[in-house]
Amino acid sequence: MLQLLSETGADLVVLAGCLVVIPQCVVDAFPNRIINIHPALIPSFCGTGYYGLKVHEKALERGVKVTGATVHFVDGGTDTGPIILQKAVEIQQEDTPEVLQRRVMEQAEWVILPQAINLIANGKVEVRDGHVILSE
Repeated sequence: MLQLLSETGADLVVLAGCLVVIPQCVVDAFPNRIINIHPALIPSFCGTGYYGLKVHEKALERGVKVTGATVHFVDGGTDTGPIILQKAVEIQQEDTPEVLQRRVMEQAEWVILPQAINLIANGKVEVRDGHVILSE
């Protein structure tokens, strides 16, 4: 993977819901150049074991009123990198995990992932002291 990315000259690696741990050597070779999207508002319902429908099942079990999605840089942890963008989505009483998953994708994930890519591509994202600073 590292050799392939290096050979292509990749400026940004976009992981749309990646379910595997990226090797540390890859993360180290592309600092703040790998992004992922998580179907919740980090730090809620994230980390090891929180993926796919499990995220939405846990949000409904907990009874939260708002969930959403987070685009973040990938670091050595699981869903622990600097947060680029987040978008909230209201939970409705009749929601099932599947219905909620679809709403989060449509209202949040499909909106903020391209926004984050655009911001990065246009040099409007900087990481300072582990936090993302967005410029106009």
